[in-house]
Amino acid sequence: MKINIVTLGCSKNTVDSENLAGHLQQQQHQLFFDRTLNDCDVVIVNTCGFIGDAKQESVTTLLEQVDAKRRFNRRHRYDGRRRQLIATGCLVQRYREELRSELPEVDAWFGVMEWDKVLTAVDKAASKEPFSLRRTVSTPRHYAYLKIAEGCNRSCSYCAIPLIRGAYVSRPIEELVAEARQLVADGAKELIVIAQDTTYYGLDRYGRRRLAELLELLATRSGARWIRLHYTYPADFPLDVLDVMRRYSNICKYIDIPLQHINSGLLRSMRRGIDRTGTLALLQQIRKTLPDICIRTTLIAGYPGETDEAFEELKTFVQEARFDRMGCFAYSPEEGTPAEPLGDPVDEAEKQRRVDELMTLQERISQERNEQLAGKTLTVLIDRREGDFYIGRTEYDSPEIDDEVLIDRHTVPHHTLHTGSFYRVRITAAMENDLYGTVVHDA
Repeated sequence: MKINIVTLGCSKNTVDSENLAGHLQQQQHQLFFDRTLNDCDVVIVNTCGFIGDAKQESVTTLLEQVDAKRRFNRRHRYDGRRRQLIATGCLVQRYREELRSELPEVDAWFGVMEWDKVLTAVDKAASKEPFSLRRTVSTPRHYAYLKIAEGCNRSCSYCAIPLIRGAYVSRPIEELVAEARQLVADGAKELIVIAQDTTYYGLDRYGRRRLAELLELLATRSGARWIRLHYTYPADFPLDVLDVMRRYSNICKYIDIPLQHINSGLLRSMRRGIDRTGTLALLQQIRKTLPDICIRTTLIAGYPGETDEAFEELKTFVQEARFDRMGCFAYSPEEGTPAEPLGDPVDEAEKQRRVDELMTLQERISQERNEQLAGKTLTVLIDRREGDFYIGRTEYDSPEIDDEVLIDRHTVPHHTLHTGSFYRVRITAAMENDLYGTVVHDA
């Protein structure tokens, strides 16, 4: 069969879809990851239910696929082919019954961690063995995500992930090293370490945090050229991770650490386990240990109780902290979370105004920081070619969310660079989200 898996939401969902695909591909099915593909016998939509916008995208995608199923079945009404449409993932976990009644055209509904049932619904032969690691990577071949744990033990007031995914479960360290080696053997040059909270890794399984040890083993045994760390948590941050990052050149000097806010009262209400003083001390320690670190963060604007004064405090923090990368989201109330009883007192227009104000401020900071790179020579990993430009990233940029480096192919000898290869590139110009450069030599 031709099977198409449509993945929505975060990179953790991406890994789940890749594991599904790996099992189905073993049964000689043709696997695709293409939202626009029409000629498939089975479509699996792996939904996201994290915040309001993500839920809306998931519902819209399901409606699109229901319409596509109708057209497919009409087109094949005489040859016996009928499309099977399956929904799974976070949105289904939270709203299965409501969705089932609204979208009866969907053939089956499965929540998170019900991968065996998904496989059985598609092909019973694919589910005879326990669901395990058999990934068909959907990202470009030269980078892959390494999911080190499932679930979350944090109790952030605004977040529904613990309700959806359950408690934190670390994967065995030896299993992760083996998977990393296999991903590299299959062509990955960059491994991106992910979990809902990577800094918690090991505490549930081994009784202590072992992220630093895991990173060291990946740096020395996986063969990866780049190892990148995402989704760290500021409270109880394991400082030994910074020492490992400093010692190994193949661990990118990049850290993703969602801070959400700086006002101590709001951080307390958010149940983040850290206050303003602790946040500032942690950022200082990170930059002291790793002076060339790229810090990416995300913030929430419009959380209940965010007064004008608290928002001004957040703006001042962004101005002074001068993050390399930053995202900002408007607060989205989620059913069943501790913050739900607080209501949603900041109106949507005001939330969006605050988001826009923060992002405009960050754009100026990003422009200034990027301009400081002009004239420097950096190592760049080429991701793809678009028209007359090769497009790549430095170690300070994660795929799909961060800055890119554009290289005019006419400035390249023989007009050829290879996707998945590293080059030394001299930066010639900078914008707030992009750099331009010329190749000096291979790296």
